[in-house]
Amino acid sequence: MLDPTQLTTLRAVVDAGSFAAAATQLQYTPSAVSQQMAALERACGVPLFERLPHQVRPTAAAQRLAELAGGPLADLAAAEREIAGMARGEEGRLRVGAFPTAGATILPRALAALRRLTPGAEVELVEGEPELLVPQVQDGRLDLALVYEYDLVSADFGTLVRVALRHEPLRVLLPASRRDVSVSVRLADLRDETFVAPLEGSAGAANLDRMCAAARFRPRVSFRSNDYAVMRGLVGAALGVAVVPELGVAPDRAVRAVPLAGRPLRRRVDVVHRPTAANPLLAPMLAALRGV
Repeated sequence: MLDPTQLTTLRAVVDAGSFAAAATQLQYTPSAVSQQMAALERACGVPLFERLPHQVRPTAAAQRLAELAGGPLADLAAAEREIAGMARGEEGRLRVGAFPTAGATILPRALAALRRLTPGAEVELVEGEPELLVPQVQDGRLDLALVYEYDLVSADFGTLVRVALRHEPLRVLLPASRRDVSVSVRLADLRDETFVAPLEGSAGAANLDRMCAAARFRPRVSFRSNDYAVMRGLVGAALGVAVVPELGVAPDRAVRAVPLAGRPLRRRVDVVHRPTAANPLLAPMLAALRGV
């Protein structure tokens, strides 16, 4: 059975954010708190903390155990059974971030695969661009996130672990009525076109600007959107052309997707997580993502 004294100490550490602060609150030594938490982790069979240089970060198992043990009539046997399920990766909570296109294409199938493997798992999803998601992975608000990086626009992921999922080529979207392009198109041949581009300040916009600069022209942009459906709609209405990653291409009778001629340029899609991440659901989620 779980030790009630250790659970009291666990709750103090979760609330205080460090072993030292919990020790002061409980009038223990930091060493005694650390030893109690190590013993509790052994009893649970699952990591309860990510140990950082000046603090500890509770895992989802620690937070759940603190909740279960918080009431005066806590059922420690039930808590023990639930934590054992989390240790086996059969249940628990996983916090996932994804950029919108991956959230619409890659993630649903991966989550369905995870659900088949671990039907008791609870998943929380946050949608956003990498610059929003990466800090949330770094500070523990998310367990992992799907992010991207263009060949011509480097991104800063700090010390996060990067697991490559795919390298997707870039495509040129043209109105279906355009028959002057057959198999592929050189970017330089589009210098006189009107472009439908991503929003200014985004990695996609910077990538387009750098691609065009390498082709010795500046794109004339009349429309901007980060929504690929909007971009395809504008192209389909013959209002411009666009350069999008392969995940941004979808069946559309009004639009043709044509490869770029010359040097292949791509967008890399990765999943990132902390090197100290201890959530037992992380491994099956990574396996599901790689499988998709």
